[in-house]
Amino acid sequence: MKRFSCLIAIGVVLVIVLAIVLGIAGSYNGLVKKSQAVDSQWAQVETQYQRRYDLIPNLVNTAKGYLTQEQTIFSEITQARASYGAAQTTNEKAVAAGDLETALGKLIVIVENNPEIKSDKVMIGLMDELAGTENRISVERKRYNDTVREYNSAVKSFPSNILAGMFNFEERDYFTSVSGADTPPVVEF
Repeated sequence: MKRFSCLIAIGVVLVIVLAIVLGIAGSYNGLVKKSQAVDSQWAQVETQYQRRYDLIPNLVNTAKGYLTQEQTIFSEITQARASYGAAQTTNEKAVAAGDLETALGKLIVIVENNPEIKSDKVMIGLMDELAGTENRISVERKRYNDTVREYNSAVKSFPSNILAGMFNFEERDYFTSVSGADTPPVVEF
């Protein structure tokens, strides 16, 4: 009887230890998955930046024939695109993407204020592609921030915060707009 009680006690201790080990493993694996989701979602943002980087010059070159008077805007777009292509870090890419967005915003304002340009099929196609591209980027940025929020919540929440600290899972930065993005572009004719 005493031996049976000892075996039960050892069994209970083993079950408790196993439950703790499985809980730690599950929490660690959850943090790894969330960290990978953040990396994956940032790659989606960069994919949309790359799409814009590749697509916009072709569209702009087509529209240039219709908008020779707006060479300044097109050179700003070209310069911003080159800056994005040369950017190395996430922050440099975000700043370059902001510059490109500013230049594209100016182009959109010009087209909206000039009905003759707006009525041209090429310009309508350009506007649709620009709007669609910017919407895709906006959606991916939102998804990125949502993924970062979920990851950061896991890193800060108990008990996973203990494992996060032990295994160097650190909070991730949200995507934020560049300085001046809240100011509409000034377009002068």
